[in-house]
Amino acid sequence: MYRFSFRTRIALYFSISTALLVFVVFAVIFFIVKAGVYNDLDNDIQTEIDDLFTEISINAGGFSVMDEEWEEKEHNTLDINPIFIQFTDTAGRITERSPNLKQLNLQYRNTEEPVNYDCLLDSAYVRQKQVPVKYLDQTVGYIIVATPLDDTIVVLTNLQKTLFIAYPLILLLLFTIARLLAGRSIKPVKEIILAADEISRESLGNRIPYPENKDELYTLAKTINSLLERIENAIVREKQFTSDASHELRTPLAVIKGTLEVLIRKPRSREEYEEKIHYCIAEVNRINNLVDQLLLLARFESQKQALKTENLNINALLLDIVARYSPAIENKKLTVSYQFDDEYYFNTDIYLLSIIFDNLIGNAIKYSEMQGQIIIKASKENAKLVIDIKDNGIGIPPEDLSRIFGSFYRSRPDGHPQIKGTGLGLSIVNRLCQLLHIEIELKSEEKKGTLVRLVF
Repeated sequence: MYRFSFRTRIALYFSISTALLVFVVFAVIFFIVKAGVYNDLDNDIQTEIDDLFTEISINAGGFSVMDEEWEEKEHNTLDINPIFIQFTDTAGRITERSPNLKQLNLQYRNTEEPVNYDCLLDSAYVRQKQVPVKYLDQTVGYIIVATPLDDTIVVLTNLQKTLFIAYPLILLLLFTIARLLAGRSIKPVKEIILAADEISRESLGNRIPYPENKDELYTLAKTINSLLERIENAIVREKQFTSDASHELRTPLAVIKGTLEVLIRKPRSREEYEEKIHYCIAEVNRINNLVDQLLLLARFESQKQALKTENLNINALLLDIVARYSPAIENKKLTVSYQFDDEYYFNTDIYLLSIIFDNLIGNAIKYSEMQGQIIIKASKENAKLVIDIKDNGIGIPPEDLSRIFGSFYRSRPDGHPQIKGTGLGLSIVNRLCQLLHIEIELKSEEKKGTLVRLVF
């Protein structure tokens, strides 16, 4: 199906709306002129009737003209705008008529009220008025006065033709002008289209130039640039994520492959087989853990996880999670201190909040030195619930703090090779905090420890 261009559609819509307006204006003009012309005719007829009432005598038997020479005045010839007069009795029978009527009769209507109407007189239209003549409140006859409508019809016909001819010409002119103006108006849109068309995956850093006027097109360009920025950031994160994920998966797979290749080179003792198999199982578990975290992060990145909120006892949830890490706490001989000012409840998703607490408490334990201390504090500040998790472990260098929430990023993993990790924990925590509208702050000092604050 043929589709009009945007410029043509704008001009067309404008022309249609203007056509309706012009049609209404032309109709109003025509009817105003028509009413004015008819009003002048009716006034002339009424003036003649008023003059006639001064020239007739009225009695119970009827009425007649007092001046017997009235036929010799203006009604005995056909003037340019002649006046026709006819007297009738109450039954409509003609008693007198002006000579210019000759043998013609004006149309009589059986009505007691004065009335103006159009009718035919010898195939020509006339405007006439019929008024009753009363004697002592009794109608004794009627005066009918008429004047030709020829000039009026000519004027109205010419006006009608003029309007009909002017109407399409005006619409055509309006459509042409509207199309030209629409073309100029949408020129910035074309520039935006051309600029956007030049942007590809390889040139996402390019941006659409802003129009000079801060109007709707400026807002459109700003919105598109904002969208491009989000897309660019998403693609950068996707590339980095894919690169890091493939690297993290390739490493344990290479370890497993190398271990198995060593095993099949020559016969081994049972103990050697068991040692290598356990080593491979540990690497497989590492892969499983990594895949689980990748899937978890991908699910929350796409925001497909539906929140299931309920009123949670925050204190109890923290105690439960610490209890899960009892073996690790005992192995490192850590001291865990609780500073709860009160029993705190919050309406949120228990599963997601458990993942946040589990990662943060797990990190505090993992990066604490032997016989270290962990402090878990819950308090209210400015009517907001605040959770602090503090350790006195190895800490994070200042230059790494800005990247600590990135996927697969680990601060100086070579400095503590005994601590295993994927670098996804804090990335998952940060994303979940965004979903649950929790503010997360991280402060750390190398060799002194780390403080993570959650503000609900």
